[in-house]
Amino acid sequence: MRFVHFSVLVCVALGSVPATATEPDAQTLVDQVVRAAGGEDKLLKLFRIKEQLSVGSDPDKKGKPRVSVIEPPAYWWIGKKQRDEDEPARYLAWAWTLGAVTDPKSKLEVLPEITEADKPAFGLRVSGSITPPMDLYFDKSDGRLLSIDWKSSVHRLSDWKEHDGVKYPAKCIGYKKKSNKPWYFSEILELERLEELPEGLAR
Repeated sequence: MRFVHFSVLVCVALGSVPATATEPDAQTLVDQVVRAAGGEDKLLKLFRIKEQLSVGSDPDKKGKPRVSVIEPPAYWWIGKKQRDEDEPARYLAWAWTLGAVTDPKSKLEVLPEITEADKPAFGLRVSGSITPPMDLYFDKSDGRLLSIDWKSSVHRLSDWKEHDGVKYPAKCIGYKKKSNKPWYFSEILELERLEELPEGLAR
């Protein structure tokens, strides 16, 4: 009688089981979202926006348009006035321009998938370069940013447009986590990429 060693049988059995697909790592997902936005060389670094911002829960309330020059995350000028260093909007701009996920100082972690805006979404947690860590969720089908979960709010993005080869979300609604009610509405009416800092502004 012939005996086959148990370990051989186990190896054969394991070898016959199809390998499961591995989950994408953080860098693979970053590459995907950067391509979806137009490519790394097209990402916004310094730009001007005309924005309509309405603070409050009324979606029909129209805020007064304002013009900003932004170089996230360090600088945001409204007119010639620099916003405070701890202003959260500077880091939110850094997130939606994808600077937060492409910065070499950022540590990235893949998050479990969720449903956001009725779409399957994958997530990336950014830490190291930002405190507390920031969670970004992207549409699984096209790689576009759907929401930013940071501190006490969730910021939901929509109405994607294109300028000079880069795709960006023109609308954002901020929701308080505790109440799940909106507390601001923002719409980018105009966007312009800048090659240099406008006269009268200083870093």
